[in-house]
Amino acid sequence: MSVLFITGTGTEVGKTVVTAAVAALAGPGVAVLKPGQTGVAPGEPGDAAEVLRLAGPAVTTRELARYPEPLAPDIAARRSGLAPLAPGQVAGAVAALADEHRPVLVEGAGGLLVRYDEDGHTLADMALATAALGLEVEVLVVAAAGLGTLNTTALTAEALRARGLAVRGVVVGAWPTEPDLAARCNLGDLPAVAQAPLLGAVPQGAAAEGGEAFHRLARAALAPALGGDWDVVEFTARFVPPLP
Repeated sequence: MSVLFITGTGTEVGKTVVTAAVAALAGPGVAVLKPGQTGVAPGEPGDAAEVLRLAGPAVTTRELARYPEPLAPDIAARRSGLAPLAPGQVAGAVAALADEHRPVLVEGAGGLLVRYDEDGHTLADMALATAALGLEVEVLVVAAAGLGTLNTTALTAEALRARGLAVRGVVVGAWPTEPDLAARCNLGDLPAVAQAPLLGAVPQGAAAEGGEAFHRLARAALAPALGGDWDVVEFTARFVPPLP
Protein backbone atom coordinates (compact mmCIF):
# COMPACT_ATOMS: atom_id res chain seq x y z
CA MET A 1 0.00 0.00 0.00
CA SER A 2 1.54 3.26 -1.15
CA VAL A 3 -1.34 5.75 -0.96
CA LEU A 4 -4.63 5.10 0.79
CA PHE A 5 -7.45 7.61 0.35
CA ILE A 6 -9.94 7.40 3.22
CA THR A 7 -13.48 8.53 2.49
CA GLY A 8 -16.69 8.37 4.45
CA THR A 9 -20.13 7.46 3.19
CA GLY A 10 -21.17 10.81 4.69
CA THR A 11 -20.29 13.14 7.53
CA GLU A 12 -19.79 12.09 11.16
CA VAL A 13 -19.18 8.42 10.39
CA GLY A 14 -15.83 8.16 12.23
CA LYS A 15 -13.49 8.88 9.33
CA THR A 16 -10.85 10.75 11.34
CA VAL A 17 -10.72 8.11 14.08
CA VAL A 18 -10.35 5.36 11.45
CA THR A 19 -7.60 7.38 9.77
CA ALA A 20 -5.82 7.66 13.11
CA ALA A 21 -6.25 3.93 13.76
CA VAL A 22 -4.76 3.00 10.38
CA ALA A 23 -1.91 5.47 10.97
CA ALA A 24 -1.24 4.06 14.44
CA LEU A 25 -0.66 0.58 12.99
CA ALA A 26 1.19 1.64 9.83
CA GLY A 27 4.60 2.14 11.41
CA PRO A 28 6.94 5.12 11.83
CA GLY A 29 7.03 6.04 8.12
CA VAL A 30 3.34 6.93 7.80
CA ALA A 31 2.10 10.37 6.71
CA VAL A 32 -1.45 11.72 6.87
CA LEU A 33 -2.65 14.45 4.50
CA LYS A 34 -5.85 16.41 5.09
CA PRO A 35 -6.41 18.31 1.82
CA GLY A 36 -9.28 20.53 2.93
CA GLN A 37 -10.29 21.21 6.53
CA THR A 38 -13.62 22.96 7.04
CA GLY A 39 -15.36 24.31 10.12
CA VAL A 40 -12.16 25.15 11.97
CA ALA A 41 -10.79 28.64 12.55
CA PRO A 42 -7.10 29.53 12.11
CA GLY A 43 -5.07 28.25 15.06
CA GLU A 44 -7.70 25.74 16.17
CA PRO A 45 -6.89 22.02 16.11
CA GLY A 46 -8.33 20.21 13.11
CA ASP A 47 -8.47 16.61 11.97
CA ALA A 48 -4.70 16.40 11.46
CA ALA A 49 -4.17 17.43 15.08
CA GLU A 50 -6.69 14.81 16.19
CA VAL A 51 -4.77 12.13 14.30
CA LEU A 52 -1.59 13.21 16.09
CA ARG A 53 -3.33 13.16 19.47
CA LEU A 54 -4.59 9.64 18.92
CA ALA A 55 -1.84 7.97 16.89
CA GLY A 56 1.16 9.76 18.37
CA PRO A 57 3.99 12.04 17.23
CA ALA A 58 5.59 9.46 14.92
CA VAL A 59 2.93 10.33 12.33
CA THR A 60 3.76 13.10 9.86
CA THR A 61 0.71 15.27 9.17
CA ARG A 62 -0.03 17.99 6.65
CA GLU A 63 -3.04 20.17 5.89
CA LEU A 64 -3.32 22.02 2.57
CA ALA A 65 -6.28 24.36 3.03
CA ARG A 66 -8.54 25.49 5.84
CA TYR A 67 -11.95 27.12 5.59
CA PRO A 68 -13.66 28.42 8.75
CA GLU A 69 -17.30 27.56 8.03
CA PRO A 70 -18.56 23.95 8.47
CA LEU A 71 -19.61 23.46 4.85
CA ALA A 72 -18.54 21.47 1.82
CA PRO A 73 -15.05 22.64 0.73
CA ASP A 74 -16.28 24.28 -2.49
CA ILE A 75 -18.87 26.59 -0.90
CA ALA A 76 -16.68 27.08 2.19
CA ALA A 77 -13.84 28.32 -0.05
CA ARG A 78 -16.11 30.65 -2.03
CA ARG A 79 -17.74 32.13 1.07
CA SER A 80 -14.37 32.73 2.73
CA GLY A 81 -12.74 34.20 -0.38
CA LEU A 82 -9.97 31.61 -0.11
CA ALA A 83 -8.58 29.55 -2.98
CA PRO A 84 -10.16 26.16 -3.63
CA LEU A 85 -8.20 22.93 -3.94
CA ALA A 86 -7.44 21.41 -7.34
CA PRO A 87 -6.80 17.68 -7.88
CA GLY A 88 -3.31 18.32 -9.27
CA GLN A 89 -2.38 20.34 -6.21
CA VAL A 90 -3.41 17.50 -3.90
CA ALA A 91 -1.71 14.87 -6.07
CA GLY A 92 1.52 16.86 -5.98
CA ALA A 93 1.38 17.09 -2.19
CA VAL A 94 0.76 13.34 -1.95
CA ALA A 95 3.69 12.62 -4.26
CA ALA A 96 5.98 14.87 -2.23
CA LEU A 97 5.03 13.03 0.96
CA ALA A 98 5.41 9.66 -0.76
CA ASP A 99 9.03 10.46 -1.55
CA GLU A 100 9.84 9.98 2.13
CA HIS A 101 6.84 8.21 3.67
CA ARG A 102 5.02 4.89 3.29
CA PRO A 103 2.12 4.75 3.37
CA VAL A 104 0.49 8.12 2.75
CA LEU A 105 -3.07 8.37 4.07
CA VAL A 106 -5.34 11.03 2.57
CA GLU A 107 -8.46 11.88 4.57
CA GLY A 108 -11.30 13.43 2.62
CA ALA A 109 -14.04 15.78 3.78
CA GLY A 110 -17.47 14.20 4.14
CA GLY A 111 -18.35 11.75 1.39
CA LEU A 112 -16.56 10.74 -1.78
CA LEU A 113 -18.30 13.15 -4.17
CA VAL A 114 -18.28 16.28 -2.03
CA ARG A 115 -17.21 19.18 -4.26
CA TYR A 116 -13.87 20.89 -3.66
CA ASP A 117 -14.14 23.59 -6.36
CA GLU A 118 -16.57 25.23 -8.78
CA ASP A 119 -15.69 22.68 -11.47
CA GLY A 120 -17.06 19.90 -9.28
CA HIS A 121 -13.78 18.13 -8.55
CA THR A 122 -14.01 15.61 -5.72
CA LEU A 123 -11.82 13.37 -3.60
CA ALA A 124 -12.20 10.76 -6.34
CA ASP A 125 -10.61 13.19 -8.81
CA MET A 126 -7.75 13.74 -6.38
CA ALA A 127 -7.21 9.98 -6.15
CA LEU A 128 -7.22 9.67 -9.95
CA ALA A 129 -4.73 12.55 -10.29
CA THR A 130 -2.48 10.82 -7.76
CA ALA A 131 -2.68 7.52 -9.63
CA ALA A 132 -1.81 9.36 -12.86
CA LEU A 133 1.55 10.22 -11.26
CA GLY A 134 2.37 6.52 -11.09
CA LEU A 135 1.58 5.95 -7.42
CA GLU A 136 -0.37 2.91 -6.22
CA VAL A 137 -3.73 4.21 -5.00
CA GLU A 138 -6.50 2.45 -3.08
CA VAL A 139 -9.57 3.78 -1.28
CA LEU A 140 -10.83 2.76 2.16
CA VAL A 141 -14.53 3.39 2.80
CA VAL A 142 -15.65 4.32 6.31
CA ALA A 143 -19.32 3.49 6.84
CA ALA A 144 -21.91 4.03 9.54
CA ALA A 145 -23.25 1.04 11.41
CA GLY A 146 -27.00 1.52 11.36
CA LEU A 147 -30.02 1.78 9.11
CA GLY A 148 -29.30 3.39 5.73
CA THR A 149 -25.63 2.50 5.57
CA LEU A 150 -26.08 -0.22 2.93
CA ASN A 151 -27.36 2.30 0.39
CA THR A 152 -24.67 4.92 1.00
CA THR A 153 -21.93 2.29 1.04
CA ALA A 154 -23.18 0.73 -2.20
CA LEU A 155 -23.32 4.15 -3.89
CA THR A 156 -19.81 5.03 -2.73
CA ALA A 157 -18.36 1.73 -3.90
CA GLU A 158 -20.19 1.97 -7.24
CA ALA A 159 -18.83 5.48 -7.81
CA LEU A 160 -15.29 4.26 -7.08
CA ARG A 161 -15.55 1.28 -9.40
CA ALA A 162 -17.01 3.44 -12.18
CA ARG A 163 -13.88 5.59 -11.99
CA GLY A 164 -11.51 2.64 -11.95
CA LEU A 165 -10.44 3.20 -8.34
CA ALA A 166 -9.67 0.14 -6.21
CA VAL A 167 -11.66 -0.30 -3.00
CA ARG A 168 -9.38 -1.58 -0.26
CA GLY A 169 -12.31 -2.44 1.97
CA VAL A 170 -14.91 -1.10 4.38
CA VAL A 171 -14.52 -0.18 8.06
CA VAL A 172 -17.43 0.57 10.38
CA GLY A 173 -16.39 3.88 11.88
CA ALA A 174 -18.34 3.79 15.15
CA TRP A 175 -19.62 0.39 16.25
CA PRO A 176 -22.26 1.00 18.97
CA THR A 177 -21.95 -0.46 22.44
CA GLU A 178 -25.50 -1.82 22.07
CA PRO A 179 -25.99 -2.50 18.35
CA ASP A 180 -29.58 -2.71 17.16
CA LEU A 181 -30.90 -5.30 14.72
CA ALA A 182 -30.09 -3.16 11.66
CA ALA A 183 -26.47 -2.66 12.70
CA ARG A 184 -26.03 -6.37 13.41
CA CYS A 185 -27.52 -7.42 10.07
CA ASN A 186 -25.46 -4.81 8.24
CA LEU A 187 -22.24 -6.54 9.30
CA GLY A 188 -23.10 -9.41 7.04
CA ASP A 189 -24.39 -7.26 4.17
CA LEU A 190 -21.75 -4.51 3.97
CA PRO A 191 -19.14 -6.63 2.15
CA ALA A 192 -21.77 -7.73 -0.38
CA VAL A 193 -23.00 -4.24 -1.26
CA ALA A 194 -19.46 -2.83 -1.35
CA GLN A 195 -18.04 -5.85 -3.21
CA ALA A 196 -15.06 -5.42 -0.87
CA PRO A 197 -14.02 -6.99 2.45
CA LEU A 198 -15.09 -5.74 5.85
CA LEU A 199 -11.80 -4.70 7.46
CA GLY A 200 -12.81 -3.58 10.91
CA ALA A 201 -15.29 -2.07 13.33
CA VAL A 202 -13.96 0.74 15.50
CA PRO A 203 -15.92 0.98 18.76
CA GLN A 204 -17.94 4.06 19.56
CA GLY A 205 -16.00 6.36 21.87
CA ALA A 206 -12.63 5.20 20.53
CA ALA A 207 -11.27 8.76 20.57
CA ALA A 208 -11.42 9.02 24.35
CA GLU A 209 -7.74 8.18 24.83
CA GLY A 210 -4.66 8.54 22.67
CA GLY A 211 -1.23 6.99 22.81
CA GLU A 212 -0.72 3.36 23.80
CA ALA A 213 -4.37 2.86 24.78
CA PHE A 214 -5.47 3.94 21.30
CA HIS A 215 -2.83 1.74 19.66
CA ARG A 216 -4.23 -1.28 21.51
CA LEU A 217 -7.76 -0.35 20.52
CA ALA A 218 -6.73 0.11 16.87
CA ARG A 219 -5.07 -3.30 16.77
CA ALA A 220 -8.21 -4.94 18.16
CA ALA A 221 -10.53 -3.02 15.81
CA LEU A 222 -8.79 -3.38 12.43
CA ALA A 223 -8.19 -6.50 10.34
CA PRO A 224 -4.72 -7.86 9.47
CA ALA A 225 -4.95 -6.19 6.03
CA LEU A 226 -4.72 -2.88 7.91
CA GLY A 227 -2.16 -4.06 10.47
CA GLY A 228 -4.49 -5.23 13.22
CA ASP A 229 -5.75 -8.47 14.77
CA TRP A 230 -9.50 -8.06 14.23
CA ASP A 231 -11.20 -11.26 13.06
CA VAL A 232 -14.22 -10.63 10.84
CA VAL A 233 -15.48 -14.22 11.18
CA GLU A 234 -15.38 -14.15 14.98
CA PHE A 235 -16.87 -10.64 15.15
CA THR A 236 -19.78 -11.34 12.82
CA ALA A 237 -20.47 -14.67 14.54
CA ARG A 238 -20.95 -12.71 17.77
CA PHE A 239 -23.32 -10.13 16.34
CA VAL A 240 -25.04 -11.19 13.11
CA PRO A 241 -28.41 -12.71 14.04
CA PRO A 242 -29.40 -16.05 12.54
CA LEU A 243 -32.18 -16.08 9.99
CA PRO A 244 -35.53 -17.29 11.38
